[in-house]
Amino acid sequence: MQTLAHFADGGPGPWILLFPLIWAAVVIGGITLLRRTVWRGRRGPWRSVPDDNSPIAVLGHRFASGEIDEDEYWRRLSVLDEQFGRTGKGGAA
Repeated sequence: MQTLAHFADGGPGPWILLFPLIWAAVVIGGITLLRRTVWRGRRGPWRSVPDDNSPIAVLGHRFASGEIDEDEYWRRLSVLDEQFGRTGKGGAA
């Protein structure tokens, strides 16, 4: 046991280099645990708020409430996908 506690010159042995790795594992594990439990579903300042006023979202709300039927929904959605697109401007829908 004495050889683990003291190196040849009386100082700490090479095992002292494991302490930063252990602390890094504890910190990363703690952050991961908090993200999966406590912080789940909360919006931080780095996340964007979904736009409920986008034309595609409004169309979805109208279809869900029964204002338009399924055929009209798909027809209008195809037109909106061409103009606004779900993958960004200029991308394939």
